Amino acid sequence: MKYNTLFEQFKNKKILVIGDVMLDSYVLGKVNRISPEAPVPIISLKKKENRLGGAGNVALNLKYLGAQPIIASVIGKDIEGQTLIDLFDKRGISTVGIVLSSKRKTTVKTRVISSKQQLLRIDSEDTHPLNYTHEMELLSKIESILKEPIDAIILEDYDKGVLGTKSIQKIISMAQNMGIPITADPKKNHFQDFHGLTLFKPNLKELKEGLNTEFSFLTEPKKFEQAVANLRKNVPHQISLITLSEHGIYICDDSKSVHFGAHKREITDVSGAGDTVIAVATLCLISGGSISEIAQISNIAGGMVCEKPGVVSVHIDELKIEVDKLLVS
Repeated sequence: MKYNTLFEQFKNKKILVIGDVMLDSYVLGKVNRISPEAPVPIISLKKKENRLGGAGNVALNLKYLGAQPIIASVIGKDIEGQTLIDLFDKRGISTVGIVLSSKRKTTVKTRVISSKQQLLRIDSEDTHPLNYTHEMELLSKIESILKEPIDAIILEDYDKGVLGTKSIQKIISMAQNMGIPITADPKKNHFQDFHGLTLFKPNLKELKEGLNTEFSFLTEPKKFEQAVANLRKNVPHQISLITLSEHGIYICDDSKSVHFGAHKREITDVSGAGDTVIAVATLCLISGGSISEIAQISNIAGGMVCEKPGVVSVHIDELKIEVDKLLVS
């Protein structure tokens, strides 16, 4: 297989994932009737399950792709936080970078799903910024982790308060000084803070919000290209990777730009697709992939998770098969 050499390089790469960790909780069942009490569906409960979400799902993707992720975040010192720790331990993901706090609760997203369709989501969270003590404790843990060789750092921001302006800039500075590639998946509030990244991965919505602009990707390509140029000027970084949902993916650096369309799929749930893309893109980047390979393989991986309900991860064997089918044959 053409890409085997690249995929072999994924093995045992040590990746530090920093950002908002959350517990994805699922209530799974089937709707057979409407409630007589109110015009709402009654779901007949089949099972409940918990999964790693947010930055935790990025770490899980990395693990399934053959890497060795380390997670760094602040979560609540509560039952949900312990559930997260147990899930990380079960998956063999290091939690040496986790700070437990009695001052905030663990973020939990509860999704109610029937026949692969999400009916309702309930969020329980604290989104206020970390206090000074917790921020310093998190940075201290990160500095300690970086005393050992690390192949890359991923910043995963969900606007839940773990990443702030000072911590983002401090972590990027540390990565630059140590020659560690650093990538990021941003949200609106700190969009302009990610100066100096190796790879920046906003989606189309985040690009528009972050630059306070509006355009149609399909009918206004020049406005899109101008937005990317403004992004690279306002938030300097080496590689821009823009996910475009049903329109595929776009990537560029100082010398080249390329767009790849989305592969035809039966879309069930787009939750977690961005987590998979940043994980795959980061591994491709540090494994010597070209920008075209980074975009094409990430595009395939992101599409794969959209075919399954809920937040799921991609296994390296599944990815190899799909890449072989779509890029080689």
